[in-house]
Order: sequence, then C-alpha cells, then structure tokens
Amino acid sequence: MRTKIFSSLFAVMTLFFVSCSDDEGNGGNPQGTGTLSVQLTDAPFPYELVAEANVTVYKVEARRVSEDDDDDALTVSPYITLMEEEIETNLLELTNGLTLQLAEIEVPVGTYDQVRVYVKGVNVVLTDGTVYDLKVPSGDSSGIKVFIDPGITVVGGLSSDLLLDFDVSRSFVAKGNLDVNGFNFKPVIKASNLSTAGTLAGNVSTIEEETQIGLFGAQVSVFAADTLNTTSFTDPDGNYTILGLEAGTYEVVSEFEGFIASDTLEVQINAANVTTQDFILEVDPAATEEETTEGGN
Repeated sequence: MRTKIFSSLFAVMTLFFVSCSDDEGNGGNPQGTGTLSVQLTDAPFPYELVAEANVTVYKVEARRVSEDDDDDALTVSPYITLMEEEIETNLLELTNGLTLQLAEIEVPVGTYDQVRVYVKGVNVVLTDGTVYDLKVPSGDSSGIKVFIDPGITVVGGLSSDLLLDFDVSRSFVAKGNLDVNGFNFKPVIKASNLSTAGTLAGNVSTIEEETQIGLFGAQVSVFAADTLNTTSFTDPDGNYTILGLEAGTYEVVSEFEGFIASDTLEVQINAANVTTQDFILEVDPAATEEETTEGGN
C-alpha cells in the first residue's frame, strides 16, 4: 500500500496570479500595474508514514516578458520580486483546497513566462518522530525554476490565475526499499493556467446501519487517456478537492482498504468551475471474512 501511495501522490503548491487594477489608474497604458496574489496549497501525503512535510519559502519571483523588442525594460533584470520573507509551512496542513497566501503585490501588466520559488528548511517528520533534514539542490541559491508555457498574461482590470503543482511523489524521494531510511529532495513543479483549468471535489462515504459515514483517507484517482493524472485522499469527513485539472474529460475511481473499489466514472472538468463527484463504497465481504478468520485463530 505504501508503494502504491508513493507512486501516485501529488502535492500542490499554488500560486494565484490575480490582476485587478483600476482602468482609470491605467489610463489605457499597457505599462500599468495589476495586483499579483500568491497563495500556497498542498495535496495529502502518506498518512500512515509521514506526519509533516515542512518547507520554508523565503522568496518568490516572476519573469515578465516584453512584447516589444525595443522596450527599454530589456536592459534591466526581467525578474520581479513578489515576496521576500520567510514563511514556514507544513504542506500536510494545506490539503483539499486550503491555501496559504504568500504574497499580494501590484506588478506591471504583461506576460509572465517563468516563476522562481526559493525554499530552505526542508524536512520530513515521520509518525514515529524521526526527522530527516533534506538538502535543497538549487532552491536556496537560484530558486526552483518553473516555466509557464504558454505564458500567463496579467491584464489591468482582469484576473489571471496560475496554479503550480508541486509533485511530492517525485520531489520527496524515499530511500530504502521496504523500510524508509531517509529522503532525497528533487523538486518537481508544473504550471497550470487556472483560466483553462477546473476543480474536482466531492465526498467518499459508506452506509452503516442506514447512516452515511464519511471515509477518512480514501483514495481518489484521476485518469486522462488511461494515464494517471493525479491522486488525492479524503479528509476526516470524507471530503476531497483536486485543484488545477485542465478542462476536459477524465475517468475517476475511489478506493479504500477493506472496501470494494467504486466503478470508474467519467467526469467533465470545465474551466474555472467546480465539478462535484461523490462516491459510496461498499464493505468488501472478502476482507470481512479474512478479519473473522484471523480473529478466530
């Protein structure tokens, strides 16, 4: 089960680019400013093994691309500092749509094609209290570079939202085969434009004595063209939220140990909207029989 979880989990670091400037203030000038808001979120990590996944973000920059080759801005650094203060967070506390705002600042309107995220103080704390401090290969010097393709445009008076997906299953690489004895930190982040992406949310539950009860830790897997796109796990109430899915059709299935996996359902994700998909799982009779047999022995 652990191997399966490590191979499919995604953690999400979310940066929302929001442009909301006054048209009168811009005066129609393309060199006006808009507001850039930066927030952080995450998807679950293996509950039975890891208690904390800590990261300190101390700087975020964005690179603005000039649309005019003769623009004087080409003679200066293209990076704009969005935030420069230490913000410590346990990524496991930012699950199922919860976010932590990192910055909110006015920036020049235009197209941005890259974000650099500077991190330090990365460590993993296991449920038994073991702490593993991880080395940051580049995030503490040149920043973790995330390319935005196509670039995202901040326009005065409008909103432009960017989602950065921090892939924990590939970024926090466990050492050891059967017994984990450490982690390597190899940050992998991808960008999704929220103007073309949507959200999948819902509840996973079961029926006990005619009462619907949410299942904590049930797995929800999202597939695109038979390929695993992302995975999430339910909270104590059985709720889940998956952000940043590009608009389109997906297949979704829910699983939980001791229960029969749900049917694979087709869902439609629409840009800038929330699609709701609930699951009701039935107890697996085979699992119940196995527990009864073990108890009798």
